[in-house]
Amino acid sequence: MKHADEFALFSGFGFVKLDCKTTTSSGVEFSTSGTSNNETGKVGGDLETKYKWKEYGLTFTEKWNTDNTLASEIKIEDQIAKGLSLTFDTKFSPSTGKKSGQIKTAYKMDYLNVNTEVDLDFAGPTIHGAAVLGYEGWLAGYQMSFDTAKSKLTRSNFALGYKTGDFQLHTNVNDGTEFGGSIYQKVNNNLETGVNLAWTAGSNNTRFGLAAKYTIDSKSSFRAKVNNSSQIGLGYTQEVRPGVKVTLSTLLDGKNFNQGGHKLGLGLDLEA
Repeated sequence: MKHADEFALFSGFGFVKLDCKTTTSSGVEFSTSGTSNNETGKVGGDLETKYKWKEYGLTFTEKWNTDNTLASEIKIEDQIAKGLSLTFDTKFSPSTGKKSGQIKTAYKMDYLNVNTEVDLDFAGPTIHGAAVLGYEGWLAGYQMSFDTAKSKLTRSNFALGYKTGDFQLHTNVNDGTEFGGSIYQKVNNNLETGVNLAWTAGSNNTRFGLAAKYTIDSKSSFRAKVNNSSQIGLGYTQEVRPGVKVTLSTLLDGKNFNQGGHKLGLGLDLEA
C-alpha cells in the first residue's frame, strides 16, 4: 500500500548506493547495483539479466551477487490460465556448495490474489501461502508458513485495509502478538502524509512514526520522518536529467544530537 513508500526511503542511511538499468534493442534487461557501508566499509553488489519471451509468457532471469551466489528464475504467465503464473527459482553458492530452490504459483483476478511458495528442502519443504480479497475499497489478507518437517505453523499473519483515492488505512496482526496500523493521506497534489503505529503484546514496547513527502516539482521531492525514538530522517531526490536520479538522505539521533553518530546516505539511479 502507498503509505509504506513514505517510510521505505529511510532504509538506506549510512550507505552509498548506485543502481543502473538498461535494456538492449533485443529486449534483454540488465540491472546492476552496488552499495558501500559507511561504517564498516563493506562493499557489495549484484548483477541481474532478464529476458522476456512475450508471445509465450516466459521470463528468464539470472542473478549474481558479490557473496558469490548464483540464482536462476523461470516464470510463465497467462498461458495455462488467465491470471495464473508459475515460477521455478533456484540458488547455488559455488564456494559452499549450498543449493536451494522454490516453486511459486500465483493467481490473480479483479477481487482476488492468491499465491503459494514451496521451499525445496529434502528434510521437509516449507509451504508459504497468502491471499488477498478486495471489495469496494476494502482489502483483507492472510499470510501463513507451514514447516512440514516439524508439522508446525511457523507464521500466521492477518491484515485488513481500506483504500480510496486519497486515503488509505491498514491494520495487521502478526502471529497474534505483533499489532500494527498505519494511515496514508494525500493532502493535495504536492503533499502526502503517513502515520505508522506498532506494539507487541505483553510488553510496553510501542513504536510509532510520522512521515511526509512534499513534491517540489516534476523532478524533485523532499521527504521527512520522525519516530518515538527521536530519530529524524530527511531525504531529497532530484532528477538531474531523464534517466538520472540522485537521492541524498540523513538520519539524525535527536536524543544524542551533540554526540554525533548521525548517518548519511547517497543514492544514484541510472536508467537507459
